[in-house]
Amino acid sequence: MPHDGQDMTPTASPVLPDLTALTAQALPAVDDILSRATAALHALTTEGDRVSARLIEEHQTAAHGFAWLATYVQALNQMQHWAERLQADGRFGEVEQLIHQIAFGEYLWQIYGGIQMNQGEIVRLQDIGLTQEDMRALMHPAVMTLTQQGNTQPARARLVVLMQDQSANATVGASGLDDELEMIREQFRRFSMEKVAPHAHDWHLKDELIPMEIVSEMAEMGVFGLTIPEEYGGFGLSKASMCVVSEELSRGYIGVGSLGTRSEIAAELILCGGTEAQKQHWLPGIASAEILPTAVFTEPNTGSDLGSLRTRAVKTGDDWEITGNKTWITHAARTQVMTLLARTDPDTSDYRGLSMFLAEKTPGTDADPFPTPGMTGGEIEVLGYRGMKEYELAFDGFKVTGESLLGGETGKGFKQLMQTFESARIQTAARAIGVAQSALDEGMQYAQDRKQFGKALINFPRVAGKLAMMAVEIMVARQLTYFSASEKDNDRRCDLEAGMAKLLGARVAWACADNALQIHGGNGFALEYKISRILCDARILNIFEGAAEIQAQVIARRLLG
Repeated sequence: MPHDGQDMTPTASPVLPDLTALTAQALPAVDDILSRATAALHALTTEGDRVSARLIEEHQTAAHGFAWLATYVQALNQMQHWAERLQADGRFGEVEQLIHQIAFGEYLWQIYGGIQMNQGEIVRLQDIGLTQEDMRALMHPAVMTLTQQGNTQPARARLVVLMQDQSANATVGASGLDDELEMIREQFRRFSMEKVAPHAHDWHLKDELIPMEIVSEMAEMGVFGLTIPEEYGGFGLSKASMCVVSEELSRGYIGVGSLGTRSEIAAELILCGGTEAQKQHWLPGIASAEILPTAVFTEPNTGSDLGSLRTRAVKTGDDWEITGNKTWITHAARTQVMTLLARTDPDTSDYRGLSMFLAEKTPGTDADPFPTPGMTGGEIEVLGYRGMKEYELAFDGFKVTGESLLGGETGKGFKQLMQTFESARIQTAARAIGVAQSALDEGMQYAQDRKQFGKALINFPRVAGKLAMMAVEIMVARQLTYFSASEKDNDRRCDLEAGMAKLLGARVAWACADNALQIHGGNGFALEYKISRILCDARILNIFEGAAEIQAQVIARRLLG
């Protein structure tokens, strides 16, 4: 594609020589900084011989900053693995080299000077308890070279030139996944671009539910049974495949990318905690989308504090009656089953008295969204993430059969729910990547088409710089997400890695959407432009499936042991 106006191509390639060797040499220095930060935070938060929850809360900025530091260190390590794999396969081209170089240059500088936790909060190493002497560990020649010469204007400009030479819906840079997963990506990218993206903005503006025709087509493509074992009617594919599918569907519209989330949560709950009879009964229907589930956990006054839920389930003969209120329940109206968390032991006030139910309900209509006796609900109007709608629900003697108690045991609900968090957060990180990619798509197209002062916006260095950093951070978040999925697929505990992927991915999605809207200028603030929707959709990612602050707290606690 010809580039009008200013020639952005540098006279010489800005790629640093021996790049992967250079970045490999920088990693021990950041690993050392993380070790020093761990020791410093231990000293701040240890009481006797145990890490104190009270002291972690007292030193919350330090703890959360430590979580972000650990996330950055893990992200750089995964970028190094990605680069070395591509290099070994002969696929480490100029685009990939520039992404790798800019990522290291930027993230190393942020580690030294201040990590951007969000648009308004920066955490510095001294906030975690490190001294100037500790920070001298970063004065390594490789780190200094990358911070000075990695993320430069010529490097960003060259990357954007190469991005313009790629096809419109391509991923910027090789993903590092195998050919089978890339074939899955291509299949869902086509579906997303042809069937979802052209209609998503209209669904958003009209606040409409995603049409059931789309749900049916997704079911035929296997979305809802993707990771359910074949013996229960699913495809038995990997969590990595779930990432690719979620990413590409969310690139078209986050609502469509999120349709599978509730099925993923329900299937994981049943696979991990259900009886064999429950698996046989529920999983085939979930896999085929004949049964659409919704997750009913959150309550009006509890937020992230799930252990203090007050909705109660009372035994009546062999069955149960549920009474209480729930809120922020996604896709509640037209689903057939609720994974519902309630208190079965009235003498408890924490997680130990909670139980999980597979509570059947009748799907509603626009006129009567909640026809099941004992259950009422109302819609919560929201900025974005509209395609499934959000509801608050009230239960008053809602009847649930005895067979609906997950696993047939009371008091296991919180533990059962915790088992789903790895997969849910991996999938949320993948959704964030898709939203970020859609923002890059819109920003790139607008910057190429829009002319100002006699040339396209993309030829202005700060506009090009925004686009380059979007592509770079998307790849960083993508590699962290794929790593967490790989850990899950190999049956290794990955709540830490999944949490890091979700934490970073959500921030990247918001940054990409915000920068893409800035490229649009005033037009970006107009409802008719897609980027206005993408910004609203991106904002929720830092809140649901564990708010960023809660996520950082969990990561810090895990790392401190």
